[in-house]
Amino acid sequence: MKHRRLAGDAFWVLFGQLASAMALLAGTRILTELVTPDIYGQVALLNGFVALGVAVFSYPFICAGMRLLPECRDHQERADLHRVVFRLTARATLLAIALLVSGGAFYGYVAQSYSILFAMTGVLLAVTVRRELGIQLLIGERKHRGASLWQTSDSILRPVSAILLVWWGGQKAEWVLLGYILASLISNTFWSLFQDPRPAKNKRPTIVRSFNTDVWAYALPLIPMELIFWVNGLGDRYVIGYFMTAAEVGLYAATYMIINEAFNRSAMVLLRIFQPVYFQSCALNQAREGFRILWVWIACVLALGFIGVTLLLMTGDWVATLVLAKSYHSAVDLMPAIAVGCALHALGTVVAQPLLANKRTRLLLLGRVCGVLTAAVSIPLMVKNFGLPGAAMANPIYFGVEFLVLAMLAKPWRTVGAEPLEQDSTGCTAMV
Repeated sequence: MKHRRLAGDAFWVLFGQLASAMALLAGTRILTELVTPDIYGQVALLNGFVALGVAVFSYPFICAGMRLLPECRDHQERADLHRVVFRLTARATLLAIALLVSGGAFYGYVAQSYSILFAMTGVLLAVTVRRELGIQLLIGERKHRGASLWQTSDSILRPVSAILLVWWGGQKAEWVLLGYILASLISNTFWSLFQDPRPAKNKRPTIVRSFNTDVWAYALPLIPMELIFWVNGLGDRYVIGYFMTAAEVGLYAATYMIINEAFNRSAMVLLRIFQPVYFQSCALNQAREGFRILWVWIACVLALGFIGVTLLLMTGDWVATLVLAKSYHSAVDLMPAIAVGCALHALGTVVAQPLLANKRTRLLLLGRVCGVLTAAVSIPLMVKNFGLPGAAMANPIYFGVEFLVLAMLAKPWRTVGAEPLEQDSTGCTAMV
């Protein structure tokens, strides 16, 4: 029964990732035909702010909810946990929107040119957080069918809406952002009807306060870590924008997005299959089962990384022709270095899972700090001296350092039973 459910989870995760990837690739291909690299660069920079808001202000609470869901004993506790996570996420998102709009107003005052783009980006942030909250909590409950369908519908509607509005209204970043907003509003409204648990009428303030404390304890160390993750993943395009122009940002962002999505989607399939099961094994103190799942997961990530980099080295020109407009093909030489960096990042994520499962997020933060410090030094130096190729070559440097540090901290190679186990302060069984 367990293997049958795992196979069912795998089917829906794979379906969601493949469908989303195909929609994204097709949408990018058409959108790069309709807008110049300069417009695409503007959208990429604004989407970076959305990613920052999701990562720093919202995702730590979402991640905490996902980790704590397997420990809920009944439907009422799950509903209480949902309520806590929703409330904390909403407050943090409102703060992020306020900071974003204020920053945009200040920028407009300094540049003496008001732009509605920052306000639209704030709205896009709100609908994106709602999407991620719904999808991740469904995954935490291992309801992969609903999560995959939600993700797929949003991934299809976003490029379709943006393309239609650009085709109707012309080459403007505003139309692209509006298309993304309308798409997520539609998909969020529809799928949230099937997602929210129905809490009982009787309120249990003691349980809610306990969940509130647990969520904060788990999320706080993740906040700086997610900021670090954002810098590692998206900070390079702002460095490119500083040293170069928005057009170069567009070239790099489009190329990076294609390669990163290929590797990220593959790694995400594995994460959504294995992580809930791995977390559940930890919550039930099934250490041997968790160890076995972790190493099957690591082996799959290694294989996917090797195959992906090899295929890209052989077919890079064909990939660029297939998924990017001709005006973007000058960035094809960036693909191999970006691919190696993405593979190392995926590997670092999986070897760090023992830290998340055992709620040792402070150690995970230390590993991310090492990666971001390397990125903060390597990206400006490489971009300044080598331009766009330098930004691509910096990827394997800082993701490689991050992977090595996380592996040393998490020690995923320690075999169960070789050394005694002790119960740590979080209640999970951990090896010493």
